[in-house]
Amino acid sequence: MYSFFSVMILICAVLLILVVLIQNSKGGGLASNFSQGNQVMGVKKTTDFLEKATWTLAISLAVFCLAASFTIPHEKKDVPKTEQTQEAEAEDAASENAANAEAEATAE
Repeated sequence: MYSFFSVMILICAVLLILVVLIQNSKGGGLASNFSQGNQVMGVKKTTDFLEKATWTLAISLAVFCLAASFTIPHEKKDVPKTEQTQEAEAEDAASENAANAEAEATAE
């Protein structure tokens, strides 16, 4: 699942880069190419489409990043034991050995 989200993040990022590069900061860009011959979509609709595409891709990129962070595979690592936990385990083992020895003595 993590690899799926990683691929979607890459695709979304590349598309977002392309859409942003098509736009012109002064409102030109791809829309200015259509200003001479009014195409089917028209200039206004082209800029609206590019703006909506930018917002959609930005939001989907954020969602994919969050989803990927929840699906990161985690490997279990052995945590080194502290002296305190080692002492507690030794005391538990000693009391268990004493209880077993006592049970064997009463059984005989």
